[in-house]
Amino acid sequence: MTTYADIAVTLADHVGLVEIRRPPNNFFDAYLIRQIASAFEAFDADPDCRAIVLAAEGKAFCAGADFSKRPEGGAAEVMEDLAPQHLYKEAIRIFRCRKPVVAAVHGAAIGGGLGVALTADFRVTCPEARFSANFNRMSFHPGFGLTATLPRLVGPQQAALLFYTGRRIGGEEAVRIGLADVLVPQADVRSTAMALATEIAQSGPLAVQSTRDTMRRGLADAVEAATERELVEQDWLRKTADFREGVKAMGDRRLPQFTGR
Repeated sequence: MTTYADIAVTLADHVGLVEIRRPPNNFFDAYLIRQIASAFEAFDADPDCRAIVLAAEGKAFCAGADFSKRPEGGAAEVMEDLAPQHLYKEAIRIFRCRKPVVAAVHGAAIGGGLGVALTADFRVTCPEARFSANFNRMSFHPGFGLTATLPRLVGPQQAALLFYTGRRIGGEEAVRIGLADVLVPQADVRSTAMALATEIAQSGPLAVQSTRDTMRRGLADAVEAATERELVEQDWLRKTADFREGVKAMGDRRLPQFTGR
């Protein structure tokens, strides 16, 4: 089995486990998403794998992009490091994989990290988890295909509310609105996700993949189209003074003072 730099990959009892290992916050970039996509594709090609669990070690599930170590005005540099046009291409690879995926969201899934969680078919979570599409709070456009995936899960009205406010919600609220599927104590998140994946793996694998293909028909194409639009909007917004202020305010843990410029 291939060894990766930032993820651990195992397979047992027909269930593959992909664990993100960039603790404590598991910030992502195109390189990390490429590794996840490659692991998923390897499981796709392995007939012994019938379901996948996506988990993470550390405090957060995935806290999105890392703006914390950049000097003032360095937001544009962060976006260059992320290379979103490449990152989103890697994300599409994940959406095009055929095996069902259960995400074990034990901590924060923020911004693009929420996008990572929503690549999965199901999410197991806990009251301590935090979910946020916080892009607008930084004067930025949502990305990672969230403009396609989030409304699909919670409906357009609830998705708009989460986008426009950037509010953080806990695991209980996430399950209530359909953003997550199973709520358990934090210590049980991974084992419950593994149990759910095992239950899926006990069904006929060909039938599961066929049913999944029907249920998710058009999703990858919709995400690809959404990311193309997201990139256009992100490109001009990241050049604004409001985006620089939004990123700085987030680092300073204060409300931003936006000027509309």
